[in-house]
Amino acid sequence: MFAAWEAGVWKVLAPRFRPDLIVGASSGAWNGWAIAGGASPDDLVREWRDSSIAATWLFRSDLLTRKAKDLFARFQPRLPFGLTVVEVPRFHARLVCSPHVTWRHLAATCSIPGAFPAVVIEDRLFVDGGLLGSLPLWAAEEMGATRAIAVNCLTGTPFRLLRSAVRPRQPSGSLNVISIEPSERLGSLHDTLCWSRSNIERWIELGEHDAKRALSSITM
Repeated sequence: MFAAWEAGVWKVLAPRFRPDLIVGASSGAWNGWAIAGGASPDDLVREWRDSSIAATWLFRSDLLTRKAKDLFARFQPRLPFGLTVVEVPRFHARLVCSPHVTWRHLAATCSIPGAFPAVVIEDRLFVDGGLLGSLPLWAAEEMGATRAIAVNCLTGTPFRLLRSAVRPRQPSGSLNVISIEPSERLGSLHDTLCWSRSNIERWIELGEHDAKRALSSITM
């Protein structure tokens, strides 16, 4: 649910520039898919304000599948888009780019291990792309990016500990990265799994605030 903060960031960035490509992992990939498909900031905010997204995180794979199919049907990328998934049991991060992204890839990139079953794609099993790194800058670079605006909502202690243990793949030193991160703690692990209208509104507002602070670092 913390990815609602990203919708607030997009409200500020969208009028000021058009990205050349978009890459995401986990629910960030869902945001990215919608944006690449032409979703306006209001469209994206509406997605997060809709209480039906709460059902997606009741640890029911059928609801996750339904949402992935819905996103796939309503949005199709108008610019290069990529998402990451993790193949298991090899624990290998894989970049999948449009037009090869299917609704199954959208489901897989949000299939949290232990909460949802792995998604079968071409006889292989895939889970949440954020498992091996929620900020796939290496994937953006692989798609040709030389400069990236990295929107990262998972900055709390549990996620930092996970990154130190997993050691996600890193981009080369030549990638120019501008980071936008929450200036305040978003909430608990419970908050990130459970939809709350008040939290959604607070995170969107904070995303706007944080993006405005970062604008001076972004030369259009």
